[in-house]
Order: sequence, then C-alpha cells, then structure tokens
Amino acid sequence: MATCDACGEYENLPYQCKRCGQTFCAEHRLPENHDCAGLSEWNDPGGVFDSGFDEGVEGGPAGGTGDAGSEAGVAERVKRRVDRETSTGGIVSYFRGNATYTILLAIWVTFLAQLVVFWGVSPALHDQLFVLRADAIGRVWTWVTAVLSHSPVGIYHILGNSVVLFFFGPLVERAVGSKRFAAFFFVSGMVAGLGHILFAIATGATSTGVLGASGAGFAILGVLTVWRPNMQVLLFFVIPMKIKYLTWGIALVSAVLVVQSVQAGGAGTAGGIAHLAHLIGFAIGLAFGKRNDGLARSAGGPGGVSMGGARGPRGPGGPGGPGGRL
Repeated sequence: MATCDACGEYENLPYQCKRCGQTFCAEHRLPENHDCAGLSEWNDPGGVFDSGFDEGVEGGPAGGTGDAGSEAGVAERVKRRVDRETSTGGIVSYFRGNATYTILLAIWVTFLAQLVVFWGVSPALHDQLFVLRADAIGRVWTWVTAVLSHSPVGIYHILGNSVVLFFFGPLVERAVGSKRFAAFFFVSGMVAGLGHILFAIATGATSTGVLGASGAGFAILGVLTVWRPNMQVLLFFVIPMKIKYLTWGIALVSAVLVVQSVQAGGAGTAGGIAHLAHLIGFAIGLAFGKRNDGLARSAGGPGGVSMGGARGPRGPGGPGGPGGRL
C-alpha cells in the first residue's frame, strides 16, 4: 500500500510513473490524469525515440554554418544527450523511485570526497565539512553531510551502514514511497545526530563530534521491528535470529553503555561509537512504525515475506563500526 501523489488516497496496488517517478492510484496512473511533466517531452523525438546514430554529422561544414554552426551542433548534441538520459530508459530512470540506492550512492561518493579531503588536504577541513561537532553546531551543512559521512580511517563503518541500508531500506521505501522514505532517512539521521550533540553540550562534553548513517539505519530497523518483528536476519551473515531480538538486543547494550558513559562523565559515547544517537534513531523508527502501522502490509506484513524461501529476507544486522561514529 502506498499513497497516491495526486489525490492522497491509499492504494493497495500502486502504479509508478516511469516518466516522473511518482506513485499513483489506478485513477491517476495515466500521465494525462496526473499532469505528468513528461507529457511536454512526448512530441520530442530527440528526447524519447532518437537513437543518436546521426549526431556526428550535425552542425558540420555540409550545413554551411561554419564555426557558429559547429557550436550550435555541439549544444544540440549535448541537449539531446541530456534529454535521452533523463527520459525513460536513460541513466536517470534508474534512480527515479529508488531512493535507497540513490542515498547509498551518495554515501559512497561522499566517502570518496572525505578521503580526498582528509588525506589530501587536511583533517581540520574534513571536520569542517563533514563532522557534526558540539563546539561548531552552527555549521548547519554538517547536519546533513554528517548523515552521509563515515570515518575516513577505516572501511568497516561505511560497510556496516551500507549493508543495513541495502538490505532493509527497500522494504521501508516500498511501503511508504520514495519521497517519504528519503525524508524519513535524512530527518531521522539529523535528529539522532543533533540529539546526541545537544546532550553532549548539556553535559559539558563540547569536544564531541559525530558522523555516520547509523542513526538513520537504526530508524529503518526500528520501523521493521514494529512491522515485521519475526523477520529472519543473519547477524554477521552467520547467526540466524528474528529481527526483534537483534534490534532490541543492540538497543539494550547501547542503553547500558550510554549509562556507563554518563556515569563516567561522558556524553553517551563508548568505544568511539555514538550509542545515544543509535538509541534516538531506533526510537524514531519505532514511533514511525507504530504511527504508520497500516503500511506494514506493503512491506510484507508483520510476519515477514518469503524471498526465495519460507523464512523471509535476510540481512546482517547492526549498523556502525569502530571509531567516533554513528
């Protein structure tokens, strides 16, 4: 079940427009019934049907246009290439209605940028761009970049969060829709990070900094804990267990570590891991799952869905990794 972007009604079997990427009910599924932006391109053969085989002969001397004609020909070829790649069947079409993998790509692109800045420029600039810090909370861009960023001194942090997003993100996205999922991911990630930082400020730990998608990852796991508590997962790709035991077990361990950290004068961080942010993200996911419990059927129902077998989809649990990260 998903919400129609035209009328707002819930639809058990939603349709996704391949041109604009939005989700619609049966009444509004046709492009002309939801004022699809793609209709303006329908009469443009270059954007939809052209194979591009003749691009190399446009704007040349045969046209008698000289340098001006060559420049116009280049501009026209660029325009036609952009039109083709952004139309149905182009590169951009792979990302329409697919927020999970788009976010995953953004995470890895950000990670590559982090490596360049951290190792090629300076760690100080890296912190200014990518790390949400208690002593620099006014750097509002880090509220977002910190959600996509991961420790540049290891690979386990980003791998753990990528695994969670890859396996579990599509289950939630399929139920709530791509736009709502993207908003949920970034809002939960930012609130988890900011919540941890504000607690650090309140306790005087102003040197605290966080980065990572684990807050958002735990929010996704929290939603599935409500919707599909008996879904089978493989911890570390080896140990089978129900997701509710995995998530509540991690939450319990995180809660104990947060208490120990506070008692020791810390700010909810233990072993360089922002456990308080994990708990905040998990709580957001639980609340979101309960509030939208009616969408659980779109994610396979509370008992889980079989994917190639009777036990439902599997994936390793627990985002995060060593170091000062979410």
